Amino acid sequence: MAVSTTSLNSTLIVKYQTGTTPTGGPELKQKSLNYLKADTTEQDVYDVAAALFSLGQHPVINVLLRKNFELLDE
Repeated sequence: MAVSTTSLNSTLIVKYQTGTTPTGGPELKQKSLNYLKADTTEQDVYDVAAALFSLGQHPVINVLLRKNFELLDE
């Protein structure tokens, strides 16, 4: 039984620090951009995240890309 995949849309998730908690730990928030095209490259996604968040005042902690695939039984 062989399985093939079909690439679906992706989600960009950017985690950033908005301050510190009363105990001194980082206070984190995140923003997501959903339904990225399946053929978008990782470099393009990172470049867009860097450009968008360079306009803000909070430092970026993580840039994540969640890819979705459909698994098909052949």
